[in-house]
Amino acid sequence: MTEIAIDRRPTIGREPIFLLTVGVICLVISAIGATEPGTWILEVFPIFLGVPVLIATARRFPLTPLAYRLIFLHALILMVGGHYTYAKVPLGYWMRDALHLARNNYDRIGHFAQGFVPAVIVREILLRRTALTRGKWLFFLVTCVCLAISACYEFIEWGTAVVGGSSADAFLGTQGDMWDTQWDMFTALCGAIISQLLLSRVHDRQLASLLARDSQADGDRPTG
Repeated sequence: MTEIAIDRRPTIGREPIFLLTVGVICLVISAIGATEPGTWILEVFPIFLGVPVLIATARRFPLTPLAYRLIFLHALILMVGGHYTYAKVPLGYWMRDALHLARNNYDRIGHFAQGFVPAVIVREILLRRTALTRGKWLFFLVTCVCLAISACYEFIEWGTAVVGGSSADAFLGTQGDMWDTQWDMFTALCGAIISQLLLSRVHDRQLASLLARDSQADGDRPTG
């Protein structure tokens, strides 16, 4: 008698679906009345790249709730920056006035998130897909990967500036700061380090829970 195989792969939880739904709504809202539509596309383009990958791998390689929440938060930061352009975000003006800064520093929040959020994702992939274990080497390699991601993004900005000239100023958001590129990478570096220091324990607990659930699903899967 042929035994019917039952698919017991992890199902997609309600929270990722909720975050995706809210994210799509926010993305549409951010496009409405965007200060510069062309800049909006450039700023939110990582969302159009990342979300399809997350959807395609949601069942085969689901991430921890922490990772999904951080990705959602990062997407919101990109949407706000795309809607106003980074140099004109109201929150950045408030920070400038409250802290007596010389410029609108909302872009620093974006680049901090560029290190803070990928640190958890990279950490999760390395722990689940390589022989690396928790410790100094993991911390070091996660930090290096995040810094490399930030550097690659700066290459993209550079290429955009070469092709677009002055029309790319809103996307670059340098606001006349000659050290903007260095500050962007340094801020991402700080984000990656702080993320690991603050979230590693929470992340480890969620990873343990996720791996235990996967192991149980594998044990329940028919072998005949």
